[in-house]
Amino acid sequence: MNYLVVGTGGVGGSIAGFLALAGKNVACIARGKHLKTIRRQGLHLKSDLKGEHTLPLPAFTAEEYTGQADVIFVCVKGYSIDSITDVIRRASHPGTLVIPILNVYGTGPRIGRLTPGVTVIDGCIYIVGFVSGEGEVSQMGRVFRMVIGARPDQGVAPCRIEAIAEDVREAGIKVDVSDDINRDTFIKWSFISAMACTGAYYDIPMGEVQHEGEVRDTFIGLSRESGEIGRRLGIPLPADLVENNLRIIDRLDPHSTASLQKDIARGHQSELQGQLFDLIELGERLGVDLPTYHRVAAKFRS
Repeated sequence: MNYLVVGTGGVGGSIAGFLALAGKNVACIARGKHLKTIRRQGLHLKSDLKGEHTLPLPAFTAEEYTGQADVIFVCVKGYSIDSITDVIRRASHPGTLVIPILNVYGTGPRIGRLTPGVTVIDGCIYIVGFVSGEGEVSQMGRVFRMVIGARPDQGVAPCRIEAIAEDVREAGIKVDVSDDINRDTFIKWSFISAMACTGAYYDIPMGEVQHEGEVRDTFIGLSRESGEIGRRLGIPLPADLVENNLRIIDRLDPHSTASLQKDIARGHQSELQGQLFDLIELGERLGVDLPTYHRVAAKFRS
């Protein structure tokens, strides 16, 4: 299969790097100095799972890419979705599956509405990955898990998704094919929102969340409140959603931080809207009490 990774940041770069290491046909969309360095020197992957490699990788701007792909992983930030819909349409053929891997809930249906005629399923990922230099991405820790799936009304044959999953597993990425991707993308939203908001609020790495105390209690409060939103939406969440989020956070490298936190620290545009304020807006519409989220939001509204 031919893969295209749209957005070669920490997540997309790690996916592209692992696929390239396994000999898969993969190209990537990037921009700026990051793109120029990848073109000139290759993608420099620093991975706790795979070691350090420099990988020759076909790299393009969204405007330059003229090929077609069997699988398109969309790994941009939520605020950039509108800017990549044209390349998704051009790079798709009738059998292409587009898989958004974003940290914001509902991106599969959203991209599908923006690209009529293209089959956009959904996905989410658990990874600590970040751009650590021009042309360089780092994958930190032992967690690299992808969840992909189609919504029931899409009529995508399960064997098509399983074929992608098996191909990506060969690259060393754990892949689960979901029987309820709406549930699983919401669970990821709950986790990444709690992780990113806690880290950004206290400006601390995840090791501080792994010990009993105020910081961990904040993470638990955010997880509990987002879980109530899911239940009000009728999503069949696990009864132990908070424990699920704690298990994941406790497996992360203690020095890791969320990309939202990194972006705020650098003064860059961040996903605060999608990971904090959109969740609060949804919760308020559903009548959910959100004291922890409002406490966190007060810091970023000031």
